[in-house]
Amino acid sequence: MQTTITRAGGGLCTLLALAACGSNHAPEELNQMPSYLGTIARADYDGKTNDLLTAGLGKTGLAAATPAYANAEQPTPAELRRNAIHANYRAVLDIAANSGYGTLYGPNVDASGNVGTGEGLVAGSEYIAYADDGTGRKNVTLMVQVPASFDPDHACIVTGTSSGSRGIYGAIGSSGEWGLKKGCAVAYADKGSGTGLYVFEDDSVNLQNGVRAGRVAAGKNALFAPDLSDADRLAWAAANPNRIAFKHAHSQQNPEKDWGKVTLQAIEMAYYVLNERYGVLARDGSARVVRLTPKNTITIASSISNGAGSALLAAEQDSKGLIGGVAASEPQVQPAPSTAYSVRQGGALVANPGRALFDYATYAALYQPCIASLAGNAGRCTALVGKGLLNGADLAAQQADAKQRLRAYGWLVDSDPLQAAHAGTNILVAVTYASAYGKFSVTDKVCGFTFAQTDLNGNPVAFTSAQKAASFAAQSGIVGNVVYENSVGGAKVYTAGVSPSSNLADQSLDGFLCLRSLATGRDAVNGATLEGTLAGQSARVRAGMAEVAASGKLNGKPAIIVHGRSDTLIPVNHASRAYVGLNASVEGANSRLRYIEVSNANHFDSFSSALPTLIVPLHVYLNRALDAMYAHLSAKQALPPSQVVRTVTRADASTLITNVNVPAIAATPAAGNAISVTGTVVDIPN
Repeated sequence: MQTTITRAGGGLCTLLALAACGSNHAPEELNQMPSYLGTIARADYDGKTNDLLTAGLGKTGLAAATPAYANAEQPTPAELRRNAIHANYRAVLDIAANSGYGTLYGPNVDASGNVGTGEGLVAGSEYIAYADDGTGRKNVTLMVQVPASFDPDHACIVTGTSSGSRGIYGAIGSSGEWGLKKGCAVAYADKGSGTGLYVFEDDSVNLQNGVRAGRVAAGKNALFAPDLSDADRLAWAAANPNRIAFKHAHSQQNPEKDWGKVTLQAIEMAYYVLNERYGVLARDGSARVVRLTPKNTITIASSISNGAGSALLAAEQDSKGLIGGVAASEPQVQPAPSTAYSVRQGGALVANPGRALFDYATYAALYQPCIASLAGNAGRCTALVGKGLLNGADLAAQQADAKQRLRAYGWLVDSDPLQAAHAGTNILVAVTYASAYGKFSVTDKVCGFTFAQTDLNGNPVAFTSAQKAASFAAQSGIVGNVVYENSVGGAKVYTAGVSPSSNLADQSLDGFLCLRSLATGRDAVNGATLEGTLAGQSARVRAGMAEVAASGKLNGKPAIIVHGRSDTLIPVNHASRAYVGLNASVEGANSRLRYIEVSNANHFDSFSSALPTLIVPLHVYLNRALDAMYAHLSAKQALPPSQVVRTVTRADASTLITNVNVPAIAATPAAGNAISVTGTVVDIPN
């Protein structure tokens, strides 16, 4: 059953006095719908035929193949929701049984870690709304899931801001699953990215529920539409057939600058819907009296990757005391530039910790494709050597030099085996965030890049009607492939791009050197200060980078960060370690931040199946961090000390992972595992 909520109202009375509450309350005592929220849609799920966590698929269905649509050309909102949950759950968790699915985590594993034989469906209600400024251009999707097990006398809220560029269900399998099992309301936000595919040829958009519509018909209800006149749209489509736009890259909003804000808004929406449910009516029936507040509700800001960075930013920006604590996993957080702290590993000083995402991603986008090259297809390495940016007489020597350069730039040796596998990911990050930070239009073709679906020859091709119809569920938020418009011979997918400056099949190196120049303000080859158009574009990008920098000031809130030492997408030296140092420099003795660094864990848990001799799932430690934070906030249990957890990898993928492989966070770590912060010096053991 689906209903809508449009009425505002509510209030603040003690439980003993609730029955006597009348309508003569101060405005702050009455439950008020936040002004930025649009209509709230509510859907109730019985936990049998459909549910909050698995969309009725259960443990078995989540591990099975993608469910089919009854009509692939016109999937229903319910089918799109189901398939979005299926895709997003599997994207952030390894759903192989031997990697821990169904034993260490998964719908059938309860809040206490007990393994059940059921499917793990969670009954409850789901509320969805847009947060907007009235223009219809922001349209950040917020969602609150309230499980049937929610107890207002022991209330808790957990945030689930999406990871990556994902849509509203992006954290369903991470902090969402933990919160629902715990009986907490989960407050989700898509961060103003989300799956917003725009197709120029038919002027079509996604609506909030995933269904496709024409841009004119959608109006302010579009998840995303570029800011173009119809004449400009038609001209662009004619000159650039089959290119697409998507929200994170092309909204011209730099959504990341608001990731903390929208996470706080999701919490405010949670308080609103909870008080509508559990507050009592004032005597005149005009509004509900607030029952749940931050004083009687445990609220944990959580999530993974970009969502975890959002949780930390929300805690920094929390002027209303909405957040009680933080449990963040592998956060994409960008500490503001500072020389006030230092980081050491094994006593050796780490050079330049805390580089910005776009800085290190554009650096990786130069060298990782070389490391991924095979004999006979080493154009990227050859071109880098030709420009004086790489050394080595043969491919093996060149790849070794590329790895050494990445280590010198902040990656750990633990990442060496994973560098090749991350080439495509950092390409997407570099191109997407260039447009996002600079607030560029899709028509700007920054550094010669656009996005499109491509064929086997690398040529842009159209999305089919079925692909467009399923885009809300099937896409990660970054849509299509990176196309290099300036390739010799015409536009090609970047892997097939030939750079004009070298005339080599070098995976579009000229375009990525351009992005690198935007990050630094200097020519990536000769070091000269940029001039003209590139200088202006670089200034815009670097201004956007500055807008997203974290302050490190958590206002004394308790916080736990867990991060994998092998993380090759978000290196620990530039994110978590640096954040710990910045936090120490701004909060000093008032800091209550703990840092857990996990050996053999990386950014993508799926690698624990693909590379079982190298990788264990980090997700286990997010759950343990959430357990520890909940115990701290509810029962005043001490937070675990900062430490390195030494995990044990498996012999092969056929070996079942157990707690022997992923040992607990220690209440008293061994001396050789303790992470210490002395003044503003962060010491990490080898």
